[in-house]
Amino acid sequence: MTYIPTKEGTLYLAVNIDVFSRKIVGWSMSSSVQDKLVRDCFLQACGKEHDHPGLIVHTDQGRQYTSSRYQSPLRQVGAQSSMSRKGNPYDDAMMESFYKTLKREKLLNTLRPITTQKGYIQRLITSLQKTLKNIILKFS
Repeated sequence: MTYIPTKEGTLYLAVNIDVFSRKIVGWSMSSSVQDKLVRDCFLQACGKEHDHPGLIVHTDQGRQYTSSRYQSPLRQVGAQSSMSRKGNPYDDAMMESFYKTLKREKLLNTLRPITTQKGYIQRLITSLQKTLKNIILKFS
């Protein structure tokens, strides 16, 4: 999960990426940092990908990811929770890299109104999903 400054406050973004395909499989945005944000992101990913038992979901040790409200759906679909070691950002390097690129190269540190920022991020993620899908199909 990452935060994005806006003119009206902070926007929080949670993204799930499939490590094998590098595909964005779920994402969610909210103006509050609660476990509902990461839970909605995971449920969206499950709805799109029809995850199977044995799925490994890797996150950091943030309170949103350790909450029972987030862990419960993981158990319900047979997913295994994997978490970064305390103080070790390298375990989560792929997500950290994605968020850094999103903020520095795509959002360009521009303060926009929150609804404008949400729309921009939604279009950006949709575009990334389509681009990656075309690349995967091209090389399959």
